[in-house]
Amino acid sequence: MVSESESLTLLGGASGIPESPEKAVLERVSNPHPGTDYVARFTAPEFTSICPVTGQPDFAHLVIDYIPGEWLVESKSFKLYLTSFRNHGAFHEDCTIAIAKRLETFLSPKWLRIGGYWYPRGGIPIDVFWQTGAPPEGVWLPDQGVAPYRGRG
Repeated sequence: MVSESESLTLLGGASGIPESPEKAVLERVSNPHPGTDYVARFTAPEFTSICPVTGQPDFAHLVIDYIPGEWLVESKSFKLYLTSFRNHGAFHEDCTIAIAKRLETFLSPKWLRIGGYWYPRGGIPIDVFWQTGAPPEGVWLPDQGVAPYRGRG
């Protein structure tokens, strides 16, 4: 019988950057506390993608909170997935929502939210927010910790 950790294909070895978000492999592991509602957070302060019109780089600070159901996303596969956007042409809104929906479909979490805090293009930052619905009652949801734009430093 293969253990859950042995079934992970990316963890523990060298891995290249996936060609695209569609080709990136996400992996998951069992939630060791499936009966407990808690928030898991991923923060990606150096997320990059490409403007689909100009080809110029875009930068964002992503904050993803989710309340796991049966599954947790394996962090190395998730980092590689996020890195796959580096050469992917898409608008800020598309990148942010695509990430959230892929996680929602893949993990079936009890709740998920994403904050995409994009650095300015043409002097205007674009921030994108989405969540799956109301979080379960009684769960502590910390602020995402990203200040309104003032140079984002």
